[in-house]
Amino acid sequence: MKEAALNAGPHSEYSAVMKLRAVLFDAYGTLFDVHSVALLAEQLFPGYGERLSLLWRDKQIEYTRLVSMSGLGGEHYRPFWELTRAGLRFAAARLGLTLEAPAEDRLMNQYRHLSAFPENRDVLAELQRRGVPAGILSNGDPEMLAVAVKSAGFGELLQHVISVHPVRRYKTDPAVYALGTAAFALPAREILFVSSNCWDAIGATWFGYTTLWVNRTGAPLDPLGIEPSHSGRSLRDVLAHFPA
Repeated sequence: MKEAALNAGPHSEYSAVMKLRAVLFDAYGTLFDVHSVALLAEQLFPGYGERLSLLWRDKQIEYTRLVSMSGLGGEHYRPFWELTRAGLRFAAARLGLTLEAPAEDRLMNQYRHLSAFPENRDVLAELQRRGVPAGILSNGDPEMLAVAVKSAGFGELLQHVISVHPVRRYKTDPAVYALGTAAFALPAREILFVSSNCWDAIGATWFGYTTLWVNRTGAPLDPLGIEPSHSGRSLRDVLAHFPA
């Protein structure tokens, strides 16, 4: 057994099982389906639901990067809720849609209560059964996350729900990823960071986390000369990294 440990590579299945002591999940896109708003969007704007959802998400993330990169000290920071609303308004305008206040409020409320992916609760419950502490590290502001977690019924299954809000920056800023290691009081390599967003998994890998990219859509890897430690197609792949 000792010889196997010596011969195991840094991201081998053996070393991952032996060293990982906690799990940290991204929220939006990983635990919560950001495109579950498309159904309501389609009802409000027939023929535009999917396009509105995709452009909305793209602008939301673009705005997080803009405010993080445009100055030191977080002086341009705005809460994720505000950036989400700004992204919706841009997407509607770009598609030539008239976004009246009642429709905007309905879509924003739907975003506050995004659907969780169907396997997630079982995975979180199994991690708890195995004694593996789990948490969220998200761009979402505290109120958004509190509502989403409560709506999904995940509260008792998560040890930490961490927002970027205290550092006034967004992923992939290292100060954000450091919030996770501080909360668990563990080195990054001993935490499995799980995200369905390839850019987030890459940022967390650069920071030093052991990472799992949950590639639900079969997307190509971003060709930046680095890969997440592991990849899978479902949140269930998390369980392979912890002993039953």
